[in-house]
Amino acid sequence: MDFNLTPEEQSFRQEVRDFLAAELPPPEERGAGFIVEFWKKIRAKRWIGFSWPEEVGGGGGSIMQQFILKEQLVEAQAPILGSDYTGLHWVGPAIIQFGTPEQKARYIPEILDSQSIWCTGYSEPDVGSDLASLQCRAIREGDTYVVNGQKIWTTLAHLAKSIFLMVRTDPESSKHDGITCLLVPMDTPGIEVQRVHNMGVGGHGDMLNQVFFNDVRVPAELRLGAEGQGWEIICSALQGERSGITDVNRHSNALEDLRGLAARSQRNGRPALEDASVRRKLGSFEARIEAMRLNGMRALTHQLRGNLHPSEASINKLHNCDLLVEMSDLALELQGGAASYYGKEDAVIEAGRWQLAALSWPATVIGGGTPNVQKNIIAERMLGLPKD
Repeated sequence: MDFNLTPEEQSFRQEVRDFLAAELPPPEERGAGFIVEFWKKIRAKRWIGFSWPEEVGGGGGSIMQQFILKEQLVEAQAPILGSDYTGLHWVGPAIIQFGTPEQKARYIPEILDSQSIWCTGYSEPDVGSDLASLQCRAIREGDTYVVNGQKIWTTLAHLAKSIFLMVRTDPESSKHDGITCLLVPMDTPGIEVQRVHNMGVGGHGDMLNQVFFNDVRVPAELRLGAEGQGWEIICSALQGERSGITDVNRHSNALEDLRGLAARSQRNGRPALEDASVRRKLGSFEARIEAMRLNGMRALTHQLRGNLHPSEASINKLHNCDLLVEMSDLALELQGGAASYYGKEDAVIEAGRWQLAALSWPATVIGGGTPNVQKNIIAERMLGLPKD
């Protein structure tokens, strides 16, 4: 892997650094209206959707420039790019790849201008990791699909303007071939959203919902791609969701904070950072974060060479999940009895940051594919091991 930047790439990195130095105040100085103004400024530079084609409103940036941009933003603790994470990371790219000109003109500007909120209609009550077994049904009637069924764990469905909905249109074909993608407005008659309360993060803290479809009529012009092409669209979307490169800097920043917590905490009357077991855990975290970084760089190398190996992203997905859980557990251990004060503002350490991370692990660990699913992908597609 050769990651020596070209002069053009070095110039772009400096441009990003100069912009952030001028426009990004420290976190404690960011007021209520800061993030909206920040998004407007980076949108004017076409850094939202920076790697998207210029003809749809993107920045036309290279893969390496996109990597540089995200790396600098994370290092500077800048807000995420744009308000619609789902729209930017998999709905928009899918529409660019599979959509009609009319669909691109309708949806892409809203995503880039932070005017959209998309949710994803994948999981169902009896269908989680085996997504290809979904049963939410859509029957074609003339120029309309009639949808009946249910989705669950649907993040932001209570706020979303549209849902990226996977439905079964052909129950007679193989389970992978009978899935179709529909782009459905959430105000369509027959859609009901019910919140899923999460005891771990306080009520509806992580924005999960279940969505019911009762004779929902969707114009066929809102179908994305061909009928039966849904599984290909799903796989295309998940490749982007699981890349894992930007998680490395987040974990590195969290590790530095964890070291600081260890230095301030006491164990047997001495700083916890001097305890051998704590130091071993911190060293293990550092090594695994570095492994994530190198694996992400390997994946980036493949992208730059035009060789896609999406299964490699499963390795970083596993590292990401394990690190989230284990680093949060160590933080709570270091806090000792104070860790139980989560939610009591006068006693919370670091605003309950580590407690929230420890309690909200399901969204990261389960979302995008459980650890067992990732291990199966690695075993079958990378190592060539038999299924039986």
